[in-house]
Amino acid sequence: MKYKRYCKTLKLEDNPELIEQYKKVHEPGAVWPEITQGMRKIGIVDMEIYIVDNRLFMIMDTIPGFDHDAAMKELAEKPRQTEWEAYVSQFQQTSETATADEKWQLMERIYKLGN
Repeated sequence: MKYKRYCKTLKLEDNPELIEQYKKVHEPGAVWPEITQGMRKIGIVDMEIYIVDNRLFMIMDTIPGFDHDAAMKELAEKPRQTEWEAYVSQFQQTSETATADEKWQLMERIYKLGN
């Protein structure tokens, strides 16, 4: 299946204890079910988050006709999304009221191997 891919980045607080807690919040089964359901409903097919030091890197694969800006606005209205963003903000270099779209910065691809 063809899909659209987005890569994003975000910084966590530079605190090893908070970083470990953030990792636990994202362990299998730990993310609130409403959050993953909301992401799937707006067209996010798969997502991975990687970490180095206090820098996060997200790979987000979406349906072919995905409209990023519209989908992020829709995601912000999904059940418990605002509550989730406030909860995880304690680990992030961001404000408690920031949406996922305001926190996660889109990255520009500058190289691709192959077609």
